[in-house]
Amino acid sequence: MNEKRIQPLSRDAMAYVLAGGRGSRLKELTDRRAKPAVYFGGKARIIDFALSNALNSGIRRIGVATQYKAHSLIRHMQRGWNFFRPERNESFDILPASQRVSETQWYEGTADAVFQNIDIIESYAPEYMVILAGDHVYKMDYEYMLQQHVDSGADVTVGCLEVPRMEAVGFGVMHVDEKDQIVAFVEKPADPPGIPGNPDFALASMGIYVFHTKFLMDALKRDAADPGSSRDFGKDIIPHIVKNGKAVAHRFASSCVRSDFEREPYWRDVGTIDAYWQANVDLTAVTPELDIYDKSWPIWTYAEINPPAKFVHDDEDRRGSAISSVVSGDCIISGSTLYNSLLFTGVRANSYSRLEGAVILPNVRIGRRAQLRNVVIDHGVTIPEGLVVGEDPELDAKRFRRTETGICLITQPMIDKLDL
Repeated sequence: MNEKRIQPLSRDAMAYVLAGGRGSRLKELTDRRAKPAVYFGGKARIIDFALSNALNSGIRRIGVATQYKAHSLIRHMQRGWNFFRPERNESFDILPASQRVSETQWYEGTADAVFQNIDIIESYAPEYMVILAGDHVYKMDYEYMLQQHVDSGADVTVGCLEVPRMEAVGFGVMHVDEKDQIVAFVEKPADPPGIPGNPDFALASMGIYVFHTKFLMDALKRDAADPGSSRDFGKDIIPHIVKNGKAVAHRFASSCVRSDFEREPYWRDVGTIDAYWQANVDLTAVTPELDIYDKSWPIWTYAEINPPAKFVHDDEDRRGSAISSVVSGDCIISGSTLYNSLLFTGVRANSYSRLEGAVILPNVRIGRRAQLRNVVIDHGVTIPEGLVVGEDPELDAKRFRRTETGICLITQPMIDKLDL
């Protein structure tokens, strides 16, 4: 370790969040918003996890590159992340694809989304760059990764998850030696290489990279001059460094932030309807795998001014109640019963309705006597009286977006087409 180190390395780092993702596997949930802007956990957005990790790690310079359907994402960041002050050497830049390099060129890949803003990055003169994906749910202290990067003398340090070997087929996989130096990078391999000493597990890329800024700038300029490049970190930049430089793997378990209630390192790509539903419903458990109540590592977000949640009526079959559920501010549970459900802000659940395994996005209205099981309901939907979802798979599949595991995504256009 470097004994002369006095202040945290995060003080000299800039976090650059890649938040342009389309998120097409979330289907209609990303019709109006980018994947990083999708709601999560009752009041946050997915991007709030990467941003909160950077802030809680001590990083005070942040850039966010946006592209696909970015309005709600930009509006969220303007409202919730506008507290950075230049006089404290802090900055928060929203960087939409704006044809700054060419009048015909948007961001062509993850590396290009950084390359096109090199002048902005260099104006802040950070010593280190932490490149982040804006669409994963996890808690991580990037300071540990920065320290490993400096101490190992790496050209790039790659954040990695330990996953069962055959579950790594959908990831970029790091083949490492005994010192965790990456000797090969394999994109979505059919037979992933195991970890030395732990062959049943593989190291999957998290899409998190640490560089010295000057090295990254040189690498991006070299890549931009290569007509055969796809301008992508995972496909071009990292494999080139693995082949021609020193790339080191950083294991998530060594920097994952856990409260006393979290047993295992928690990281989720909530990029499918099933994964999104499961990660939200998991929060309703008595002891959830992800502790969002940990005040030592808060998930910062736009804090709306809302009245408290309210539960009313106490008649037989008409009792406002919630069992193993998360209910956000400005919700009124009016004679409705909730089980293992998560309600975002401003939901109205009316009398005699029953919700089980329901993930309800903001400002949804649940009509009387609706019976909803294993659903994701998009922002602002009005559920008609008496609607039943979760009992007849064939009928559900005709009317809504139903996954193979039986989760139904419901949007207002789907409701408008119903013949009730």
